[in-house]
Amino acid sequence: MRKKKIVVIGGGTGIPVILSSLKKEDVDLTAIVTVADDGGSSGELRSALHIAPPGDLRNVLVAMSDMPKLYEQIFQYRFSENDGPLSGHPIGNLIIAGVSEMKGSTYNAIQILAKFFHAQGHILPSSEAALTLHAIFKDGAEIVGESHIADYKGTIDHVFVTNTNNPDTPTASRHVVKAIMAADTIVMGPGSLFTSILPNVVIPEIKQALVETKAQVVYVCNIMTQRGETENFTDADHIRVLREHVCMNFIDTVLVNIQPVPPEYMNSNKFDEYLVQVKHDFDGLRAENVRVISSNFLKLRDGGAFHNADAISEEIMRISERRTK
Repeated sequence: MRKKKIVVIGGGTGIPVILSSLKKEDVDLTAIVTVADDGGSSGELRSALHIAPPGDLRNVLVAMSDMPKLYEQIFQYRFSENDGPLSGHPIGNLIIAGVSEMKGSTYNAIQILAKFFHAQGHILPSSEAALTLHAIFKDGAEIVGESHIADYKGTIDHVFVTNTNNPDTPTASRHVVKAIMAADTIVMGPGSLFTSILPNVVIPEIKQALVETKAQVVYVCNIMTQRGETENFTDADHIRVLREHVCMNFIDTVLVNIQPVPPEYMNSNKFDEYLVQVKHDFDGLRAENVRVISSNFLKLRDGGAFHNADAISEEIMRISERRTK
């Protein structure tokens, strides 16, 4: 019996949590990771070396590998602010950048490092070139660059991407479309809607593949709204925005957390970008023609509200089982 093919699409700190649990299952797992990050260490390295930003790929590589804890700590170690040119750079970003330069692309670097660290699955940048994210706001303003979008006081209407270093239309990385078309289940999120998930979706080849795939497409709805992105959003608003960017309904199932987050628990200094819990709009979700699975998907830790990776993984496996049958 063949393994179920599960593809997870996103970036940031959201999808590594899910991937770290799904890698324990007997599945053919693929991560498709955004390359639109232009802030911090990733932004500096992509500008200096003209490579796809390594940060989100680094986090996914750690999540999907079986590297010992010490190796992970070394790979994730970030130089202190007093370390001159190295300030703020994780060692892993520098390794990815170095191998990218040695082997000619970030795609090649990630394939080598995935083998080196025994990644349990495939890791694909969504594009082989660095992308620039553009956000058009309801008032007509255009903000360029993923790291600047949340700072603008307004409501995002839509986003799109361009190649950072040339005028060509952005294209999907090799094997990305093939993975989407061959998948049994595609999981989007959790993660920042406009800056981690949509930068992948709006690449024309990926958008078309998501429309044409026979896979069950699952969206893991965020637990908290995010400053500058999804303020005042309901769960139905998340689905609406995804539909509007693809111009049709393509989400089949949405996973919604219904466990309340204790307001006094959130550390607003440590997690200052997260505002309040996403409101539920089950009538709106029904209008979007999606199947809703609502449950306690919450995990409280370190002063923040996160998804319970094992609970999400169990639901994804159940969905995949039904899809295969």
